[in-house]
Amino acid sequence: MSRYDFDWVDAFSDRAFGGNGCAVVHGGAHLPVDICTAYVRETSLVECTFTGPSEVADLQVRYFLASREIPFAGHPTIATVAALRDRGLIGDGQIRLETGAGIVPVTIAGDQIEMTQIAPEFGPKPDPALVAAAISLPVEAILGAPQKVSTGLPFCITVLKDHSALAQARLDLPALAKLGQALGADGIDMMEPFLVALQGATEGGDTYARLLMAPPSPPEDPFTGSASGAMGAYLWRNGLMQKDSFVAEQGHGMGRPGQARISLVGPAEAPLGIRVAGTGFVLMRGTVDLPDSA
Repeated sequence: MSRYDFDWVDAFSDRAFGGNGCAVVHGGAHLPVDICTAYVRETSLVECTFTGPSEVADLQVRYFLASREIPFAGHPTIATVAALRDRGLIGDGQIRLETGAGIVPVTIAGDQIEMTQIAPEFGPKPDPALVAAAISLPVEAILGAPQKVSTGLPFCITVLKDHSALAQARLDLPALAKLGQALGADGIDMMEPFLVALQGATEGGDTYARLLMAPPSPPEDPFTGSASGAMGAYLWRNGLMQKDSFVAEQGHGMGRPGQARISLVGPAEAPLGIRVAGTGFVLMRGTVDLPDSA
């Protein structure tokens, strides 16, 4: 049993109980997967991070859901850097994080934390009827062709016609499994659609999104930074976003409003990367005793 410092951070928010929470366990990157996933389940959060030394970057960050390790995640990246800054371990400037998706540069300027996600990978376009069934909506509620897109973690980006359709969406788990098979999911990764409407939740936003999640994760993600980057890549490539930088909103319907600025790197038709910027509020600090083996 070993003791670790941790910070509980609300990412993509500048206040308590906004955005998406993440517990950052400092120095725990060497812990086995079973211990890390058990810790996530104990917190009831969507994701947690465990940090450690790196030979190729300034810091190694490992990302965990309640069920498995994933290569990268957006709001935990913001949370991790916010925690480091709050502890006085870093200041303004740039830090390079070693993740399972590669090296992720992060720039800190005051309370703003901006990560540069890797160049997007555009995957298959599933039958819209499969996507509609997975989210319990008529196919007419979907605009254009949904597509699997990744800037470090894959999502099925799905544009809906309006906020009403966004609010009515519900996961159908058997239909979601069929969609996952069509997109090449491995049976563990359910490939939940990232749903977006082309109008903000507030006057300050340009898009408003939801991510409904399958068990054992909580039923909905308050703010999804990795999917927001993939969404930006999809919107630019399909001519649905005319600005080079826009404000993405998520979580308002859950009472956890979050906001990020999404910026294009390179040409719209073939982005070289996607910048995702936001703030992080450190809600809790403490120590946790974790076993060194399962």
